[in-house]
Amino acid sequence: MDKIIIKTPEQIEGIRKSSKLAGQTLEYIADFVKEGVSTEYLDQKIEAFIRENGAIPATLGYGGYPKSSCISLNEVVCHGIPSDNTILKNGDILNIDVTTILNGYYGDTSKMFTIGEVSTVALDLIAATKHSLNLGIQQVRPGNQFGNIGFAISKFIKMKGYSVVYEFCGHGVGVEFHEEPQIDHTSRRNTGPIMKPGMTFTIEPMINQGRPGTIVDKHDKWTARTVDKKLSAQFEHTILVTETGYEVLTDVTGEY
Repeated sequence: MDKIIIKTPEQIEGIRKSSKLAGQTLEYIADFVKEGVSTEYLDQKIEAFIRENGAIPATLGYGGYPKSSCISLNEVVCHGIPSDNTILKNGDILNIDVTTILNGYYGDTSKMFTIGEVSTVALDLIAATKHSLNLGIQQVRPGNQFGNIGFAISKFIKMKGYSVVYEFCGHGVGVEFHEEPQIDHTSRRNTGPIMKPGMTFTIEPMINQGRPGTIVDKHDKWTARTVDKKLSAQFEHTILVTETGYEVLTDVTGEY
């Protein structure tokens, strides 16, 4: 296993700036997320905003991925490919996931959006998913073990009657798109590597209304859906381990 990179102060500043832009991108696109627009339209807006701010979208061309963001609707767990044929409609829930490369540094974040009148079932799932991310973030501090992030998330989610996707995980990020360590969102207590100041990584729980399994589309090789066609939700932030706790680098609204 590759070593977990401890970032230098210069690298941290670069990652902080890229993460801020990623967060600002999600704030920017919110005004355009409405009934009747295509996910392709949103993707084009996202790419233009990222480039206008001197950065490039990390997903475009990554492993052959064809778009500048991932937009995942309803039962799509992750890696939904924006398309002219996917039109947002009343009642939809969607995750928009963006990763920016600014001056060589990466920032990665995603959040949920809702269209019109959304079911209570969907809203409850979204709220639980957001809370599970917050519980995971609260585990970040020097000396703690990475497994406690997933333990906190999965304990809460099981109590709520949902399931945690185990086939996709968070990851180190900053000088590369995907670095060590792997951040599992369901794990045993007091397992995994020790957190140290200067580590940067994503926490991005994907929470399913029904069963935890996913099926990847045979045709596009990217789109992952729930096995039972029930809803899925996700939130993601890029986190820095500080000397005393954590900094949420992609938080641009002051929530943390």
